[in-house]
Parts: sequence; C-alpha cells; structure tokens
Amino acid sequence: MGVRVRHRKKPDPPLRKFLLVADLLLNLLILGFYKYQGFLAENVNRAIGEEFIAELDLALPIGISFFTLQAITYVVDVYRGQVGAQKNPLYLGMYIAMFPQLVAGPIVRYSDIEAEIDNRRATLAGFAQGLRLFCVGLGKKVLLANTAGTLADSLLPREAAEIGFVGCFSGVAAYTFQIYFDFSGYSDMAIGLGKMMGFEYPRNFNYPYTSKSATEFWRRWHMSLGGFFRDYVYIPLGGNRVSTPRFVANTMIVWGLTGIWHGAAWNFVLWGLYWGVLILAEKFFIMKALDRLPGFVSHIWCAVLFFFGWLLFAVTGLSNVAEWFCAMFGAYGFTGTSTLWELQSWSYVSLIPIFIVGSLPWAPYLRKKLQAWAEGDPHRKIVAAPAKGNEAVPPCQAELAAPAASPARARAVLAVNVAADVALLAVLVLSAMSVVSSSYNPFIYFQF
Repeated sequence: MGVRVRHRKKPDPPLRKFLLVADLLLNLLILGFYKYQGFLAENVNRAIGEEFIAELDLALPIGISFFTLQAITYVVDVYRGQVGAQKNPLYLGMYIAMFPQLVAGPIVRYSDIEAEIDNRRATLAGFAQGLRLFCVGLGKKVLLANTAGTLADSLLPREAAEIGFVGCFSGVAAYTFQIYFDFSGYSDMAIGLGKMMGFEYPRNFNYPYTSKSATEFWRRWHMSLGGFFRDYVYIPLGGNRVSTPRFVANTMIVWGLTGIWHGAAWNFVLWGLYWGVLILAEKFFIMKALDRLPGFVSHIWCAVLFFFGWLLFAVTGLSNVAEWFCAMFGAYGFTGTSTLWELQSWSYVSLIPIFIVGSLPWAPYLRKKLQAWAEGDPHRKIVAAPAKGNEAVPPCQAELAAPAASPARARAVLAVNVAADVALLAVLVLSAMSVVSSSYNPFIYFQF
C-alpha cells in the first residue's frame, strides 16, 4: 500500500487519497474489532435492553494498539512524501512488528529508523549503552514498579467504604508510582534493546512528575503517543490556527481519542476528557495565575492533577470512581471498616522516599554537574531535564564535550563511570533474583 500511495511528481490525487483512506480504515477497523467489539456490544445491549450484539470476548493481539499506530504513521508519511516507500515486505514487517517496543512502546515512526533499516550498524559502544539503559529499565520495572504494585493491587479492587481515606489514598499513590516505573521501565528496556541491535528509538519519558502544569506533563509523559496525536490528528484538524470553538473541539477530540486508545472502558474516556478540560482551562485561565506564583505551587498543582487522573485511570467502573473520589475527602472515614494493620499501607512508608527520588532527575543533574566540573566550568548553569528540546535519549554515563581540565579530573570521570557500571550490574543481578524468586510480575499495560 505504501508503494501505491507514495508521493509522486505527477500524482493521481483521487487514487492516492482513496488508497490512503482505505489503508487507514483497514488498520482502524482491525484495531476496533479486536479492542472495542466487547465494549460496543456491552453498551449497545445495555442501551436497548436486550442482546442485540453478541460479545465475542476476543483475545487481544499482543501490541495491536502500538503496531497499528506505527502502520498508520508509515502510510501517512509515505503519502506526504516525508519518507520513501519500503519495497521489501520483510523490512516493513520488521519495522511494524519489531519486538523490543512492540508491547509497550515507544511508538516508533518509520522516519526514526528508515536509514537504519537498510544501513544498520551495531557497535560495541552502542551495545554497551543499550545494555546500561536496559538495566535501568529492568530495575525500574522489577525493583520499583512491582514493589509499588503489590500495595496497589491489594487496594484498588476493594470498595472505597471498606478501606476509607487511607486505603484509597494509598492505593492511588502506589499506582501513581507503579505506572510510571512500569511504563518508563519498559520504554527504557525497549530503547536499550534497540541500541544493542543498532536502532535509535525516540525517548518516551522525561521525568513527568517534575511538571508544573498539565500541558508540561504531557510533553514529558508518553512523548511518542503525544507526538502521534499532535502530528496525525490535531494538526490535520487545524490545530490551534482556527477559531476558538474549533480549537476547543479539536483539543477535546484529541483527548477523547487518547483516552479510548488506552482502554475500552468509560473510565478511560473520562480520563482523556479530564486532561483535555484541564489543558484548555490552563490555556485560557489558569496558566496566567500559575506564572505569578512560586514554582513549588505549580508543582503541587500538577501533582494533584495527575494523582486524581490516575484515580480515574486505575479504578474501574464510574460508580466506583465516584465512591473513591468521595473517600479522598473523608466520606468513609479514615480507614473505612478496616484497621491500619489490615490495610498494610504503613509498611510502605519507608519506601516513599525511594519512589520519589526515583521519579526525579537527580542522575542527569549529577552527570551534567560532573561534566561541567571536569571541563573546568563548575559554575555552569545546569538544567537537569528541560521540558523542551530534550527529546534525545540521555546517556547513562558522563560524556565530556570538551577535553578535561586536567588528567586528574579525567580519571575522576572514568572512576565515576566505572562505579555507575558496577551499580547497574548490581541492579541487573538484583532484578534477576527478584524475577526468579517471585511469581508476581504484572504487566499493567496489557490492555493497550
């Protein structure tokens, strides 16, 4: 199909557009059938009061949400003339079904690896960089996400009245850390595996929990998905270069689609619309006030936003969401009908500093600070994780952009890099031990 819709000097617009629409519809219908057939049948049957559509209870093909979007980016970019059509079906299949990022992202556009498909170079240095990043991601997933997930899984399925404020707050807080470490960990492992094989995948997370607004949060969270909806939905709809009503509609369409992409349930739709309303509110009203307030107030504002956002995301059923929301404000007491001992939240208090530190950009800050010191510029202004212009995957070691100020400083950088490798080796060993010794290894993004 890509060969047929590719940009030509003398194009046949009707045929090319027809083939493009046909390809998009085919991809979306396959995704819709497998992912949303049960959701559609359930809601239609409930609305008319009888079984009009049979629920097929289909098994979801692994990674269908991700490889469908990748197939769409390929054919659209070929149609636009931004990339060449791949004539080798095996190479195209490799791009769409490449296993490192197939089940959890990042969403890789064909243009990201077009040159590497035909001229890939796997080097020892690239393999080492990829292995380091893989160890970071594995540690996030196994040592941090699984630990937080133990508490989240014990609380999220329960009734709000049963666990009260402490249980609901602890469950959502644990899930907040679990989903970040789980998803960013998988992304790091995928990017690392790609590097080991000679592919450069795009960055997917940029310390989103350091954000000061909903807009900034979505520049840092699941960056490849945000880029997809921006370039293939929002901008084609007109973006922000339209009237205000049209701009509001475009924004809500994008966020409605973002929500339903994450899962076939109303709470996902509500979650997407929640972020759309917040981003519009910030643009029209709130950002002007936040800009005049101290930075820590903006951080608190954003933390509250994503905390309640994950409540919508994690708790299934709109009635349950409402009950959990009420519990956050004391509707069912401090611990509901349970005791603090039964909730087990207290046993995770000592881990909170570890989770918080793991969410902050202390590693890039120390790395950049070491590089500045080694290059003889210790007073250089350091921005650990800027919200813009930070799309490149950061290295796991200090890399000097200029010669070291002295041989002693060069040796110090080498020593720190060796120590970092030893630490990552320890993370790898501990993660392997944890996987072997425990059967608990949830994959919370299975529905995507």
